[in-house]
Amino acid sequence: MQYLALTDEKLTALDNNASFRLDSASPPVLHVEGDWTLRNYRALSRQIAQARPALGEQTVLEFSALSAFDTVGAKLLVDLLGVPAALRQTQADSTLAPAWRALLAVVAEAKAIAMPKPAPPRQAWITDMLERVGAATLSLRACALGLLGFMGLCLQTLLSSFWRPSRWRVTAVVAQIEQTGLDAVPIVSLLTFMVGAVVAFLGATVLANFGASIYTVDLVAFSFLREFAVLLTAILMAGRTASSFTAQIGSMKANEEIDAIRALGLDPIKLLVLPRLIALLVAMPALTFIAMLSGLFGGAMVCALSLDISPTMFLSLLQQDVGIRHFILGMVKAPLFAFVVAVIGCNEGFKVSGSAQSVGQHTTSSVVQSIFVVILLDALAALFFMEMGW
Repeated sequence: MQYLALTDEKLTALDNNASFRLDSASPPVLHVEGDWTLRNYRALSRQIAQARPALGEQTVLEFSALSAFDTVGAKLLVDLLGVPAALRQTQADSTLAPAWRALLAVVAEAKAIAMPKPAPPRQAWITDMLERVGAATLSLRACALGLLGFMGLCLQTLLSSFWRPSRWRVTAVVAQIEQTGLDAVPIVSLLTFMVGAVVAFLGATVLANFGASIYTVDLVAFSFLREFAVLLTAILMAGRTASSFTAQIGSMKANEEIDAIRALGLDPIKLLVLPRLIALLVAMPALTFIAMLSGLFGGAMVCALSLDISPTMFLSLLQQDVGIRHFILGMVKAPLFAFVVAVIGCNEGFKVSGSAQSVGQHTTSSVVQSIFVVILLDALAALFFMEMGW
């Protein structure tokens, strides 16, 4: 028999041996009685939906007459009380049995997670834009500070190891020189050859309108000796080598190999970073020199085919008009770019977490950062050399 009695003093819901009733005492007392189990779920859920009492902060719950309680009963009790009130009944001062308090806590927390979160208030577009700019600025500041700190650590380790030849890892350095230097010669020489040919062709096309086609030689020489050779090489190394460093070290980080290295008492900076850094410091100037030769050769070929400037005349004009300082200014930037590319690639590798997705994200980040910093440094160097009159 099921019945529901509502009065000013009492609200009762009964299903054979499961019920709840609210006494209008001061403070109000809600009595939970009987078996709150799966057997009484249908009747109790219907009665709770029809006659759910209004509970306040001062309502006291009494569970002394509760004889059985399971997960379904806990769900019904959460529906009756609400998640905040149900969580309050999981405290030690509740009259609910300790085992049932634990069950109620699990169900209430699960329901709290499943509850839809209120939508955040919509902000004006200017507020949203300023918020994004601020977050990006803070992220850039943290990234710059981390990179500068890692640069300092690498320089400190490099200088401390320089005076101890026994700690040099010659085999690792030679292997890295082969990977970063020798294996990159074909792509560097091919790219700079084609760019040199394009620069010479465009220069000849424009200068021919002024009757100054002969100055195409100077255009190719100045552009490649001062800027294009070292810049194109650095950009290629950023896309080829920095990404390789990040992927290699990041995979080791994801596989916990770097933790094993530290557990063995070894320094990952000396073991992993220094060989790559030294190898790129050696390989970048050599690749830059090859890029200069390839660019000049591409320009000389276009001059010979389009402008009737023989290779002998090309070399004569090159020796006559182009000073050795332009070659030196281009080569001076190569070690700086090599250091930046190597440090950024290794630093992003150490930031990788334990997932393949993180490896991909930091590999992309290392390429973007390397190219950005290389172009920024090249622009600053060009302004400095121009102001110095070099």
